[in-house]
Amino acid sequence: MKKVKLNNMAVSFVMFIVCVCLMCVMFMQFRTVEETDITDIKNMREAELRKSLAEWKSKYEEVEEQLNNTNQKIKEYNEKIGKSEEAAELIDKELEQSNLAVGKTDVEGEGVVITLKDTEEKDVEGWDLLNLINELKYAGAEAISVNDVRIINTSEIADLGGYSYISVGQQRLEGPYVVKAIGSQAYLSSILNLKDSGYVDQSKSRGIDVKVEPNKKIEIPKYNGEMAYKYLKVEEETK
Repeated sequence: MKKVKLNNMAVSFVMFIVCVCLMCVMFMQFRTVEETDITDIKNMREAELRKSLAEWKSKYEEVEEQLNNTNQKIKEYNEKIGKSEEAAELIDKELEQSNLAVGKTDVEGEGVVITLKDTEEKDVEGWDLLNLINELKYAGAEAISVNDVRIINTSEIADLGGYSYISVGQQRLEGPYVVKAIGSQAYLSSILNLKDSGYVDQSKSRGIDVKVEPNKKIEIPKYNGEMAYKYLKVEEETK
C-alpha cells in the first residue's frame, strides 16, 4: 500500500511540474506575442510619422520657395514703380517747363504794366505794339500779353480796318492797349524809361500817351490758340 501511495505522489508531483512548465511556456509565448505586436505598432507609427514629416517638409519647402519668389517679384515691382514715378516726375517737370516756354500755362510774377492810348495827335499802331514787345523781350521779359492776349513766338501783329484796330494773335483788339510783362520790374522800368532813347520818351515824342507802372504781382493768362507749324518738323535720325 505504501508503494502505491508513493507512486501516486510521484505521479502527482510530476504532473504538477509538467503543468508548471506548460504554464511558463504559455506565459512566455503570450509575452512574446504581446511584445511583438507592440513593437510592430510602434514601428508602423514611426514610419507613418516619418512619412507625414517628409510630406510636410516638402510642402513647407514649396511654400517657402513660392514666398521667396513672390517677395522677389514684389521687390522688382517696387523698383520699377519707383523708377516709373521718378520718370513720371521728370516728364511732368519737363512738360511744365515746355508749357511755360510756349505760353500754354497761366503765369504770375512781378513786372510792369504799360498802357498805350490814342491821342488827338497820333493813334497807336501795330508797329508801336511790336516795337514795345521787342523791347520787353530784349530786356528779359519772360511772359507778355496785350489786352490779356498771350504773346508767343508766332504771334502776328497787324493793323486792320484803316488803323481803327489791331490784330494780335488773330484777335482783333481796340485801344487802350494794356501790355503786361513779367520780369524784373526795376530793370524793365529802367530800360523803357531811358532818357531820350527809351521807349517811353520816343513814343511820347511821336504823340502817343504812354504810362509804365511797376507791379509786384502780374497775372498773364495762357495762350488759347492753336499752335500749327506748316514747315517746321522733327529731323529724322539717319541710320
